[in-house]
Amino acid sequence: MFGNELFPGALFFCIGTYAFITSRYMVKAFMWLELIFNAVNVNFVASSNYLGIQQIKGEIFSVLVIAIVAAEAAIALAIVLAINRNRKSIRIDEFDLLKW
Repeated sequence: MFGNELFPGALFFCIGTYAFITSRYMVKAFMWLELIFNAVNVNFVASSNYLGIQQIKGEIFSVLVIAIVAAEAAIALAIVLAINRNRKSIRIDEFDLLKW
């Protein structure tokens, strides 16, 4: 059934979204964001398998999302390291560089 394949992806998406919103540290927030993207990839592959074996668009899009998320993780780690070097903290609630 199609619902059995989509349920784990939806569950991981909900868990990742809640944890992303409530996380205090930037590294944890990016980790939960990775979980959200992987849940979306699970749903892409499940949808592609449901539509038929001839169309592999879900798998191709999933590989593209993985490549983009890897680049996002590298850039995010560089930003976190720069903030940690300047502010000596990576807590999100202490991040007020753009305040007046």
